[in-house]
Amino acid sequence: MRMKNLQYPLEFKFKITTLSSDFTITDQSGQIQAYARQKLFKFKESVQVYESDAKRDVLYNINANQWIDFNASYSITEPRTGTELGKVARKGMRSFWRATYEIFDNNGQKLFTITEENPWVKMWDSFVGELPIIGMFTGYFLNPAYIIKDTNDQIVFRLKKTPSLLGRRFELDRLIDIPDEQETLCALSLMMMILLERGRG
Repeated sequence: MRMKNLQYPLEFKFKITTLSSDFTITDQSGQIQAYARQKLFKFKESVQVYESDAKRDVLYNINANQWIDFNASYSITEPRTGTELGKVARKGMRSFWRATYEIFDNNGQKLFTITEENPWVKMWDSFVGELPIIGMFTGYFLNPAYIIKDTNDQIVFRLKKTPSLLGRRFELDRLIDIPDEQETLCALSLMMMILLERGRG
C-alpha cells in the first residue's frame, strides 16, 4: 500500500478537461498521492486509482458488486496482490434525503459510516442551480460536507467541498488517528462516494 503517512488536509480536485470523471488527490505540500479515474460507459461502476496523473501504476480498483443500483456495494482491491481491503455500500432509501454510506473491512465487519452533514445544502444547490445566471455561482456558497464516524460515534474525517466557480474541489481533514489500513480504506471509500454523489447532482 502506498497511501501512508498522509499529510492533511488532502485536496480532491476534479479535472474539467477530460470526458471521464478524473480527479487528483494532493497532500498539504501539494504532492500528488493518487489519481482516480472512473471508467465511462460501464453497466457497473468501475474506478481505477493510480499512483500519479501519469496513469502508469494502478494502486487500487473499486468495482460495483452488482448492476448500477441505489443499494450497490463497491469492493476495494489491491491489484498487485489481489487483496480485498474492504467494501463501501450506499444505504439505498436513506440516501435519497441524506447521503449515507457504510464502510466494511474485508471480513464484512462494519467499521465506519459516511453521512452528509446538512442535506438541505444539496437540495438548495439542486434548486438554485437551475436558475438562470444565479445558478452559475452556486459553487461559491452552496458546498456540501460529509463526515465519517466510527462505531463509537466518533468523527474520524470531515470532507467538505470548497468554493469554486469552475470544477470541483474537496478538502479532507483527519480528526483522530486510525490504523494505516483503515485510513486508506476511508480515503478510497470517499473517492467512490464523491463520484457517486457527483453523478446524482
